[in-house]
Amino acid sequence: MAESANHCQSIDPATGFCSQTRTFHSLRPEVPLPPPYQPLSLPQYTLSLLRSSTVTTGCGDTTFIINATKGDSLSYSEFIAQFHSLAHCLRKNYFLSGNDVALILSPPSLHVPLLYFALMSLGIVITPANPLSSDSEIAHQVQLSKPVIAFATSTTSSKLPSLKHGTILLDSPEFISFLSERNVDPDVISRVQVSQHDTAAVLYSSGTTGRVKGVMLSHRNLIALIAGFYHIRHPQKGPDPPHPVSFFTVPLFHVFGFFMLARAFSMGETAVFTERFEFEGMLRAIEKYKVTYMPVSPPLVLALTKSDLTIKYDISSLLMLGSGGAPLGKEVAERFKEKFPAVELVQGYGLTETGGGAARVIGPEEAARYGTVGRLSENTEAKIVDPVTGEALPPGQRGELWLRGPTVMKGYIGDEKATAETMDSEGWLKTGDICYFDSQGFLYIVDRLKELIKYKAYQVPPAELEHLLHSHPEISDAAVIPYPDDEAGQIPMAYIVRQPGSSISEAQIMYYIAKQVAPYKKIRRVNFIDSIPKSPAGKILRRELVHHSLSAGLSKL
Repeated sequence: MAESANHCQSIDPATGFCSQTRTFHSLRPEVPLPPPYQPLSLPQYTLSLLRSSTVTTGCGDTTFIINATKGDSLSYSEFIAQFHSLAHCLRKNYFLSGNDVALILSPPSLHVPLLYFALMSLGIVITPANPLSSDSEIAHQVQLSKPVIAFATSTTSSKLPSLKHGTILLDSPEFISFLSERNVDPDVISRVQVSQHDTAAVLYSSGTTGRVKGVMLSHRNLIALIAGFYHIRHPQKGPDPPHPVSFFTVPLFHVFGFFMLARAFSMGETAVFTERFEFEGMLRAIEKYKVTYMPVSPPLVLALTKSDLTIKYDISSLLMLGSGGAPLGKEVAERFKEKFPAVELVQGYGLTETGGGAARVIGPEEAARYGTVGRLSENTEAKIVDPVTGEALPPGQRGELWLRGPTVMKGYIGDEKATAETMDSEGWLKTGDICYFDSQGFLYIVDRLKELIKYKAYQVPPAELEHLLHSHPEISDAAVIPYPDDEAGQIPMAYIVRQPGSSISEAQIMYYIAKQVAPYKKIRRVNFIDSIPKSPAGKILRRELVHHSLSAGLSKL
């Protein structure tokens, strides 16, 4: 990335745009990365950051992770000792070799992060899956990643096929004994030479428009991501800032939860999770553990804005929300700030294919720019490409966002065709998102390229209409999809979740939107529904709604 920046003599300091190469460059300070040839795993790197940080020196007794459902926790010293013990026992008892794949199918527990760190330290590729996945979804993921061993619980193991080294139950006495081995080889991890370019994890894309794909992320990809968060962080204000405590609203198997776990560890923070997300349970945890930060999805920002439950709990410890996973509407952000003026609401943008990071907002000045997902992350380049002509576009013009940098994935496991369609020979990742950069280098997400509604000759972004629908006080949630039409090709159709007690009608909703948009963007059909189907990260599962809309007479979702 630095080399290509050197080739450009005319980078605009305001936007980061090079008019020669038609490429946007990051305006963030460049972040130091370890030499690429140095053997180094993600756990080793995060441990080195933890131990070198002046903030976290002597943090052994600090609580690292808390299961708020059960109330159990591990301090940093306990966590490090247990993942070393686990690595020792796995090395001694199982004939696992570097780059073997281990499938993890478990509800959230303290055992899951221990497994992540132990396995990655040994050069084993981890592939965590959603424990609520169906048997056929698990079979598809097994077919892609070809694991030789699995880690599951008594409740999830029945979904797994027979594997070379079998399935280890995390709730078995054998596994529990692995966490407290007395004679641990102190060099068990340092003797394993893990290349930074080896695959660390196979994480599954959300599959909102089709079957999930297995994203191969190298140790280098994840090291680069964590380095950015570690070296470019917004300092907390005040003479005696509170100890950072984050609450995970996203599951540990999802890229957002996965990298937030590694980030919290590298910075000596405390991470809190629940075994199953529940809105009021989150509020209780914020009050009990004095949570200061939460990664959230836009639907949760909307829920916090509209819910009356927030006044029942003391959530005054909350200093910041980091929103990602889908675009956050300007109206929702403004209403959130009206209700919670002391909470900094920042947006970020990333994909599983970039380890979860690509752009983010840093600091209150940038946070005041509602609607943007921030500036390009450190060490990252971007292009805005016209989907029709392939031309790279300047600031202010909309096109497909392409990204290149050290966090971009190795490819899709077991799917060379999909890899070739998504990445070009120069390392550019085609995100499938329609975006633009403004005159100061801030990135704005318009919508998914594949989700744009084609009304006659016009393109209608569903997210724009959803943001307007969310601003209506009688609408609890909404999603907009394309509906086939003989004359127009497609028309915008809205699925609406009414607020309790509301009887808002189809005609009222269509009129509300028609007043605010160009005629071609008007909503022309409305269906009322109990809840909008979403992925664990809060992305709308539009294909389920499209299927529902085309299957008149099917039972309610």
